[in-house]
Amino acid sequence: MDYIKQPMEIENRSMEIIAPHLEGLNLDEAQTKVYSRMIHASGDVEYAPVIKIHPDAIKATQEALKKGANIYTDVEMVRTGIHKASFNRYGGKIECRVSDPEIAKLAKEKGITRSMAAMRSFGKDLDGAIIAIGNAPTALFEVLRMVDEEGIKPAVIIGIPVGFVGAADSKELLAKNTKIPYITVEGTKGGSPIAASAINAIMYLLDNRR
Repeated sequence: MDYIKQPMEIENRSMEIIAPHLEGLNLDEAQTKVYSRMIHASGDVEYAPVIKIHPDAIKATQEALKKGANIYTDVEMVRTGIHKASFNRYGGKIECRVSDPEIAKLAKEKGITRSMAAMRSFGKDLDGAIIAIGNAPTALFEVLRMVDEEGIKPAVIIGIPVGFVGAADSKELLAKNTKIPYITVEGTKGGSPIAASAINAIMYLLDNRR
């Protein structure tokens, strides 16, 4: 069987296959690249009409990266999926506390999920940061509460939790917010690889070295 073996050739061919599904969405060049990489990560062209990117989200993410902002994630899978060689050029750290014993203790004491407790524990450190949520709707709900009630101001929220309980609602609430630029996906679709792919796409727009 003859098949493509070169990684960049595989990627380029994938983008050619995705391209027709983005026609009519009125995307600029940067948005097209982010949409394409998110669809590529999912293997599902049905993502095309449900991806939602705030007009300021790509630029806000790029500016935060260039300033050395940290990324705060809800689960280790998001941290794992972010291209480290690209991210390390900017000097920030990727933080995830969901597995910390003290977070488990806090979650039990407060009667909340560990992902909520982790986001709550970051507090004002979230100001100016990139938040990437790929699994837990409760983490996204908590961050949005902190934005409204505690005045935290992340640079951008990449909120793409997946699932049937709370995921669609949390992402709808994110898209309705008027304070923070965001990247999200409507409905139940999403997941850690999709959240990570959005960050990777934006980093590759800044510097495409892999």
